Amino acid sequence: ADGAALFKQQCALCHTTNASDPPRQGPTLFNIVGREAGTAEGFRYSAGFANAKFKWDEQKLDQWLVDPQAMIPGAIMPYKQPKPELRMAIVSYLKELH
Repeated sequence: ADGAALFKQQCALCHTTNASDPPRQGPTLFNIVGREAGTAEGFRYSAGFANAKFKWDEQKLDQWLVDPQAMIPGAIMPYKQPKPELRMAIVSYLKELH
């Protein structure tokens, strides 16, 4: 699966991958890997992110895409991706964004 194409089809409506773009319904995902959860500048996060004390890595991003609300109660993101191969393609693409 092509992660960039999947991102464009399934994620780009709400997220940008350019650090200079203003946030959309979701924060920019530029440089997401290694970033503290809930800290993208200029984005107002839901309350659950105040308790999210971790940095985004492959495992956390995969877990997030399975079920955001299970991972961070109160999270507003409606998207879920049940297929592991599609999640991994998206996560691999996100790792390249820095």
